[in-house]
Amino acid sequence: MNPSAGTFTPAPGRAPLRTVLLRQIRMELVLTARRGEALVLAMGVPLLVLLGAGLTRATNLPTDDRLGYVVPGVLALTVMSTAFTGQAITTGYERGYGVLKRLGASPLTRPGLLLAKTVAILCLVGLQLIALAAVGVIAGWRPELAQLPAALAVTVLATAAYCGLALLIASVLRPETTTAAATLIYVLMLAAGGIMFAAPDLGTAGHFLLPLAAHAEALRATLTEGASVPASIWLSLTVWAAAALTAAARWFRWE
Repeated sequence: MNPSAGTFTPAPGRAPLRTVLLRQIRMELVLTARRGEALVLAMGVPLLVLLGAGLTRATNLPTDDRLGYVVPGVLALTVMSTAFTGQAITTGYERGYGVLKRLGASPLTRPGLLLAKTVAILCLVGLQLIALAAVGVIAGWRPELAQLPAALAVTVLATAAYCGLALLIASVLRPETTTAAATLIYVLMLAAGGIMFAAPDLGTAGHFLLPLAAHAEALRATLTEGASVPASIWLSLTVWAAAALTAAARWFRWE
């Protein structure tokens, strides 16, 4: 009889980085799915804006194609709501409750956590955009599908920028302050971004000052007008994404 049969042989060691990241992404998605109130808010507000501003004359728009103006703006608003506001508030309280401190003692590195949260948000945003776009199409919106790849690329850049900003704010501010700051920035972006009513045209400078406005304009150009994304918007969102993610990786704190 083999004396080693049935003997447990410990094999200590760190799991592959890919495995660690996939498990963290799965955990982020599971935790998000359990926060029903957050999902309702993330979908409810954009849906009300889409139907209210797109199907009624409640707001003044610079075009007669109300759905063509409002639906892309609402899609951009949804990305910011989930990737920035929701992400900042959730991460801030995770840090306040010591969740991130415990993750810091795991094999998950700081860049790994940032990447996992960003990928999880991209997955969630994708599902939300599909649902809202379907509502827009049912309501009468007819997007230019030929420009869909450009619209998706711009949305990925915008999502990365919002995630970086959210994680940075959640890291340097107290949870209560993070909630107030994220909500205030969201409201200011909504008011100045020209989502459901006409806003002052700030030109190219506006693309760099207001990423939400730049994202919304890019989606209108591609999905409604069938045109290409202006170069200034590509540059703006690339700068925002690179700067925000770099700052988050540099100053992110576990506790």
